[in-house]
Amino acid sequence: MQKRKKWLDRVGLGAWACCMFSAAGWAQAQSDSVLTDTPAAGDTPTQTAPANGYYSNSAAAMAFADKLAAQYDLPPDAVRNIVAQARFSPAAQRLMRPAHSSFFKNWRTYRSRFVEPIRIRAGLQFWRDNRDALERAEQQYGVPQEVVLGILGVETLYGRDMGSFRVLDVLATLAFDFPKTATRDRSAFFQAELASFLRQYLQAGRDPLQVKGSYAGAMGMGQFMPSSMQNFAVDFDGDGVIDLNSPTDAIGSVAHYFQAYGWKRGQQAIFDVQLAPDAQLEKLLAPDILPSFSVKQMQALGAQLPPSAQDFKTALALIELFNGDPSLEGNAKTYYAGTDNFYAVTRYNQSSYYAMAVLDLGAAIRERAGF
Repeated sequence: MQKRKKWLDRVGLGAWACCMFSAAGWAQAQSDSVLTDTPAAGDTPTQTAPANGYYSNSAAAMAFADKLAAQYDLPPDAVRNIVAQARFSPAAQRLMRPAHSSFFKNWRTYRSRFVEPIRIRAGLQFWRDNRDALERAEQQYGVPQEVVLGILGVETLYGRDMGSFRVLDVLATLAFDFPKTATRDRSAFFQAELASFLRQYLQAGRDPLQVKGSYAGAMGMGQFMPSSMQNFAVDFDGDGVIDLNSPTDAIGSVAHYFQAYGWKRGQQAIFDVQLAPDAQLEKLLAPDILPSFSVKQMQALGAQLPPSAQDFKTALALIELFNGDPSLEGNAKTYYAGTDNFYAVTRYNQSSYYAMAVLDLGAAIRERAGF
């Protein structure tokens, strides 16, 4: 049982690969949070901050700048000057603190935030406007159009909400003043992200002071963290510049990300499942969402699969979604069987709730569009 605890599949708390820190991520999981750089009412005092709020007054930040310049042969004065202009972000520090209340996740509520008329209509229009790029990405990377549409819709509503924080500020804040009240210190992670961000923009001759993103530095329509931008973003429109605010580059980059994380062309992502009264949930849920069971093994443990899954050859995982407090009437948990492709979606954000919302939104758009 311990593995599946991971606080109900770590929604909003554990993905460090790509877009955990998107405009959608914490804002949706913590819907009462206000995304501003002013302290919230009743908030605890700032734990740490550089003098006058600028990282020009942080010895650690200036030492970081010197090391970065030397490591990548960047102009030392230019790197120091940029890091010196980074400002402490109270909101970034605040939003990284753990939630104080415990609660049951609710799949029905979570789904309703994303699979709803505004996003479906926006996704349909985005598909019409970018049909050629979506088709080309599917052909090149094997990732269905609706999966890319689902990601871009959940993350930023097709570019309508890509974050208003200056990326330099939030990355510096979390690199050098990560909240001490957080469960784990992620300073090293954010120092690496800050280094990746500065290196990419300086080597490309672009201005890092103008870049906006989420409260923790996720950027563009697909909300890539800097390291994901460095490793997976592509110039899909062929203009010589990778621009994740460009629909075409965002489409190609999301599809390339999934290909890199093992998306299997033509494979279904989920199957319906029915649990027998004597289903061995402890064993079925022990591997978490990592596909680990054959069809025969799952069914032997009490997870009955539909006829469409009977000839499925690769491993499956049991996905468990809470619908509020399961002890209350009408709040029965929801279950699916997930394939390697479902697991690939969770590499974008390590949450089964997120992955299901992406797939359901994409399916709803596909149904409306008829492609």
